Amino acid sequence: MTASIFRPLVLVLTLVAGALPAQEVPQSRAEIALSFSPVAKQAIPAVVNIYATRVVQQRASPFAGDPFFERFFQPRAAPRLQNSLGSGVIVDPSGIVVSNHHVVGSATEIRVVLSDRREYDAEVLLSDEARDIAVLKVDADAPLPALELADSDRAQVGDLVLAIGNPFGVGQTVTGGIVSGLARSARPGDGTEAYFIQTDAAINPGNSGGALVDMAGRLLGLNTSILTRSGGSNGIGFAIPSNLVRAYVERAGEDPSPWPWTGVSAQAVDAELAQALGMDRPRGVLLSEVHPASALTAAGLAPGDVVLDIDGLAVATPGELAYRIRTRPLGASVQVRYLRGGKARTAALTVAAAPETPPRDSLRLGGSRHVLSGMMVENVNPAVIAELDLPLNATGVVVRDPGQAGRLLGLRAADVIEQINGRRIEDTEDLRAAARTVERGIDMRLTRDGRRHAIRFR
Repeated sequence: MTASIFRPLVLVLTLVAGALPAQEVPQSRAEIALSFSPVAKQAIPAVVNIYATRVVQQRASPFAGDPFFERFFQPRAAPRLQNSLGSGVIVDPSGIVVSNHHVVGSATEIRVVLSDRREYDAEVLLSDEARDIAVLKVDADAPLPALELADSDRAQVGDLVLAIGNPFGVGQTVTGGIVSGLARSARPGDGTEAYFIQTDAAINPGNSGGALVDMAGRLLGLNTSILTRSGGSNGIGFAIPSNLVRAYVERAGEDPSPWPWTGVSAQAVDAELAQALGMDRPRGVLLSEVHPASALTAAGLAPGDVVLDIDGLAVATPGELAYRIRTRPLGASVQVRYLRGGKARTAALTVAAAPETPPRDSLRLGGSRHVLSGMMVENVNPAVIAELDLPLNATGVVVRDPGQAGRLLGLRAADVIEQINGRRIEDTEDLRAAARTVERGIDMRLTRDGRRHAIRFR
């Protein structure tokens, strides 16, 4: 033990004396602090540059659609090509690459370039804009270098990490730092399922989709964004945890399975709320609403309960609660510890997807003589609530595509229609019947982002 402690000191003194010993693979935590090069050499071959090309429609001319001006100006909204540069990580030797949605989303052509300059075309298997994750596939003629996925639930504040990517297009770059925080939102007020690892390793434009690796050379996170006012790194970067990346890789394919669903509305317990609940200190999240079809309801939890941890892992924010459930496989059993009436309880929860009950019964309204022509609607069910992030108490019919006439009325996708011309809309059949009454005008009541709206047209 004594020799292992003093070995790094001997190496340092040797360097000071002027002798340059050959580099060795570090054998201890103390030695690895002397150089990150072994870790970087192991990880760099699996980090790729991604060049994406997308077609962007330029803004239409103000004279477009006007027969008089079109005779003279012949306005055209010619599409143009937009190129973007980002990074990605190979996580399977067969050619599975993970990156950010904002790097490859809506791209018409994707080119993946390895550190040894090999190039491959890639296709998107799965992409999620809300969580900014994309899974790609390249057809390689030989196994590719890949990074093993770490267990991000074991990450701790203060752990050493490296960020690898292609910032500003200057070439593959490695920066070092530590894990600065866990369970973070990239921006205050972000979505309830925002969950990131925070790091002070320098991340800049072009690093998006690159690797955040631990000192074992494993992928701990996928670099995705920075908090900045200048556009450069201020030492506050965010990475998607590897456990969430793993969940997306496992679901990527021709027929991906549905996602686990919490089906709750919750809030973090602060000091004031903890005092009101009779708790000794702030901890956990308070369930304010639980959908009847939620797996938490089936496990016996109810509004007013305070969830403390999932499988022994602390839950401090609503985003962390959603993350803990989302990263478990469907059908898995997890232990939920919670407080009810000041007493700690434990329940077994079976991870499940949002059910498709009642059936969606998608409907596209036909005809051309009324203002709802071309609109597409569906019955609201838990699966639709999860997809569109609707309020948990939403019922009735939701707009999936307002159609041209609906857009002119002011309708938007995800609007929940409650009433048309005094008729209560419970399902798509009610809407079909109500559409027959709107030829001369419409009085519509709807809910948008939890707020009630009225649309009238005569």
